[in-house]
Amino acid sequence: MSKEVRVRYAPSPTGHLHIGNARTALFNYLFARNQNGKFIIRIEDTDQKRNIEGGEESQLRYLKWLGIDWDESIDIGGEYGPYRQSERTEIYQKYTDELLEKGAAYYCYCTEEELEKEREEQTENGQMPRYSGKCRNLTEEQQKELAAEGRKPSIRFRVPTGTVVKFNDIVKGEVAFESDGIGDYVIVKKDGTPTYNYAVAIDDHLMEMTHVLRGDDHISNTPKQIMIYNALGWEPPVFGHMTLIVNESRRKLSKRDESIIQFIEQYKELGYLPEALFNFITMLGWSPVGEEEIFSKEQFIEIFDPARLSKSPALFDTNKLRWMNNQYMKQLDLDEVVDLSLPHLVKAGRVEEQMTEEQTKWVKELIALYQEQMSYGAEIVELTEMFFKTEIEYNEEAKAVLAEEQVPEVLQAFATEIEAMETFSPEEIKAATKAVQKATGHKGKKLFMPIRVATTGETHGPELPKAISLLGKATVLARLAKVSG
Repeated sequence: MSKEVRVRYAPSPTGHLHIGNARTALFNYLFARNQNGKFIIRIEDTDQKRNIEGGEESQLRYLKWLGIDWDESIDIGGEYGPYRQSERTEIYQKYTDELLEKGAAYYCYCTEEELEKEREEQTENGQMPRYSGKCRNLTEEQQKELAAEGRKPSIRFRVPTGTVVKFNDIVKGEVAFESDGIGDYVIVKKDGTPTYNYAVAIDDHLMEMTHVLRGDDHISNTPKQIMIYNALGWEPPVFGHMTLIVNESRRKLSKRDESIIQFIEQYKELGYLPEALFNFITMLGWSPVGEEEIFSKEQFIEIFDPARLSKSPALFDTNKLRWMNNQYMKQLDLDEVVDLSLPHLVKAGRVEEQMTEEQTKWVKELIALYQEQMSYGAEIVELTEMFFKTEIEYNEEAKAVLAEEQVPEVLQAFATEIEAMETFSPEEIKAATKAVQKATGHKGKKLFMPIRVATTGETHGPELPKAISLLGKATVLARLAKVSG
């Protein structure tokens, strides 16, 4: 590629970093790094009413947490700044004057009420609502009359009639829009603020963007932006529109969908790993060659090819994310797993924030017991519930185990062995179980299942001798006595 690749992620500071936005940022980042190009973050903050305090900072913080870095932005500068749209007003004004002078744009004095009435009439007549062009050919005198009424004008782009806007999309192939279906659109609002499609086209050109990779929901904006490019005599970038992310019901991922956690911040708080999320999100609508699913950031950079962006909607599979995060959890040092999990046990009131050396050792061993099966940090609370219960409620499966005829004999023999123990270690507990087998003649499930259910309340779980050891001698004896009744 002769020209240096330059791509951007351009969030609005109207909310926190969402899965869909994170994917856009990731794909642009990987493409730039794969091509030895530049990745730019630009803040599109012209809609001041919707901007939230801390929105900008939150976006950048969680992109960094995911492992994304950038070459130009509001925090590090660059030769194409300013990188906030709100600081580029004078730049837009220059091109607005040029479009007005060329006749490619014009003043529109229609009120909101008039426009709404026009849209309603079009809808009633079965037409697609779009601006009728009422102010398209106003004379200077007519403009003065309308201004004298106190009307403030917006500025509309004069859409060429009878033309087709075509572009070759990286994902979709050739896409075409008929200009007659678009209608003259506002490029500058009544308060002087440039609209999204106008500001974006100017910024992308002046910042020398070679490619624009973004979500499918932007595809109808593309012809409007191409028209701005054409009117100003510029060459448009290469566009690529990624397919939507859908939930397990195959519906578009909506911020109101509560079945899926959707913000990166929430995943961090739950104790997910950034490397796992980076991996999972990259596979939402992009696939590598082969069957492998676990990759490092460096491997993704090496293999990323936008030609492998999917043409089908990307399924957000929550179970797949948990599985993937578990793969990463298994590889961590125990201390890192403790750092991810311990705050959740503290928050749930299971352990104290300030612990003795002995308590710390116990908690660390408890977390180690579940490292292999833990999907994310917060899951430790649910997984370790049996260690903090005073009363156990047995489910039907557990009750069935305890109703077997050999159970009283097994549990009595096990309790006798436990009482005689001086050190309550996993090794001693294992030896006690073998002694019970020898004394009673019961083995396999007939032996282990009653002991597991009586001591833990569960029919499945972690390594039994370690679990019993961590429960403590007094708790285990009390539970055995209660079952034996």
